[in-house]
Amino acid sequence: MFKLEEHNTTVRTEIIAGLTTFMTMAYIIALNPNLLTGFGAEGQDLWNGVFLATCIASAIGMFVMAFCANKPFAMAPGMGLNSFFATVVAQIVALTGMSYVESFQSALVVILIEGIIFIILSIFKIREKIVEAIPEGVRFGIAPAIGLMLLNIGLGSNCGIYSEANGFAAPFYVMRDFFGSLTAKFAKESMGSGWGPMVLSIATMFVGLFVIIFLNHKKVKGSVILGMLVASIINWIGNICMGNDPFASLKTANWLPPFADMAKTTLFKFNFDGFMQIGWTTTVTLIITFCIIDMFDTIGTLVGTAERANMLDKDGKMPQMKEALLADAVGTVAGACTGTSTVTTFIESASGVEAGGRTGLTALTTGIMFLLCMFISPIAAIIPSAATSAALIYVGILMLSGLKKINFDDVSQAGPVALMLIGMPVSSSIGHAIGIGLISYTVIKVVTGKFKDVSILTYVLSVLFLAKFFLPF
Repeated sequence: MFKLEEHNTTVRTEIIAGLTTFMTMAYIIALNPNLLTGFGAEGQDLWNGVFLATCIASAIGMFVMAFCANKPFAMAPGMGLNSFFATVVAQIVALTGMSYVESFQSALVVILIEGIIFIILSIFKIREKIVEAIPEGVRFGIAPAIGLMLLNIGLGSNCGIYSEANGFAAPFYVMRDFFGSLTAKFAKESMGSGWGPMVLSIATMFVGLFVIIFLNHKKVKGSVILGMLVASIINWIGNICMGNDPFASLKTANWLPPFADMAKTTLFKFNFDGFMQIGWTTTVTLIITFCIIDMFDTIGTLVGTAERANMLDKDGKMPQMKEALLADAVGTVAGACTGTSTVTTFIESASGVEAGGRTGLTALTTGIMFLLCMFISPIAAIIPSAATSAALIYVGILMLSGLKKINFDDVSQAGPVALMLIGMPVSSSIGHAIGIGLISYTVIKVVTGKFKDVSILTYVLSVLFLAKFFLPF
């Protein structure tokens, strides 16, 4: 079914790759409902509904990816898109006076429409044409830019450590708060009670990274997942030595899926009456914004990761691109129906690809793990975020190798790629970075008198991104 021999892989390799992808992105299972419900402030019922929706919609998208596209890419509610969705819900509350839950159910209609639009665009290969419109130089720059984004996540916000000095809580970044400090004494004073966990996180992260590199050098199968396991054990031991119980959450965990809460709050709970109160101008703007961000986030992840795995043909195109994009669209519709924001292809898929995943069996494995998490989510919760950081940093380093394909003597390639390299980790948006790359490519070609090298569709995409970035609506 998955043509394993043709792709030079095995069942064992694919399953290990699927588990590796799952471990690097399992954080989304709890983080997504946290973000969409104000970390439970809007009620446990809604939190439970979004939690189950995250597992189910992600799995549905990955099953379509596995059986229709036969690609190893994983999907889940997109980071950035979920935060934007939560902001939209809050704005609907302010605009209409409805409750948060009613506004949440109104915003789900926007996601449903977006998903349906994407299904139509995917079936008629319009999204595929948009992929082809991205200039070669910009396409080559996507993978290295994603690599820097992974490095930024791994060395920063993924650590999950917060400073509590002077009663102020702030996220901890390895390169700023630890290596960026003038002295260890200054770092300790500024981090307060976060100092101990910070040092443990750094040790966890770098030991995990070096174990992965060592095992990969020795050609050990599953080096990424084994490195994460070693890192997790170190973190657990360190927490025990500091007097913390890393397994405390298992003792009070609820192992039964809260389906009743989901049925009450999110499952097919579309508030069409509330949706009509938003206003047509705002509604159209929201749909276009979600479409643009999701489309280029997905395109960027697919192209960048596929290039790293040598899945592109001689023309730089990925076979079964239509089916892969369709999986993303189906996942988004499933997310709207179950109760979560836009489902998109995750950059953490790169970790599974690096572990050897080449077919849909990898995506199928990850999808099954997401469904199992409805019952075993407490186990996923004890995986230290610093251990997943090790995998993200490793994959990020490897993806930088794509820079060797860039002709830095050609400013129309070097300029857009340089802006993407800094734009992607800073904005935390693959789509925005591609937009910056397209705009700069088009402008450079025009000002150097080579405007005929730019396709009509590239001009159109550049204008759309300019409008998104600069028009205040």
